[in-house]
Amino acid sequence: MITAVDTSVLLDVLGGAEPHGRASLEALLRCLDQGALVACEIVWAETAGWFDTQEGMQSALDRLGVRFLPTTAEAAAAAGAASRTYRAGGGPRQRLVPDFLVGAHASHQADRLLTRDRGFFRRYFESLVIVDPTRT
Repeated sequence: MITAVDTSVLLDVLGGAEPHGRASLEALLRCLDQGALVACEIVWAETAGWFDTQEGMQSALDRLGVRFLPTTAEAAAAAGAASRTYRAGGGPRQRLVPDFLVGAHASHQADRLLTRDRGFFRRYFESLVIVDPTRT
């Protein structure tokens, strides 16, 4: 089983802060026990912003068992289509293409997504299995 990990969960785990640090770590470890953990370039870049060096980030993600898996052209096109649907429905600019790329990456290249942002992903990627650490 392949689990794509969202930035919010990685930052919960790496920061260890409450209210979500412990629940996110436990959910991440359960998902790792069931298979691979992956992150797309959006999550990778957002996470990198919290580290002073690329080596420090790489070391932290290696310890967690998270590997980089770039988005395919098919998933990127699906993200664009979902973004177009969102904007056509009057969606405000609070959701940008990177949010849709995370969902499409998980939908096309993983079996599920570990995230706390279940409402957004469920709405635009209906068949995507969501693992919410706050609900386990």
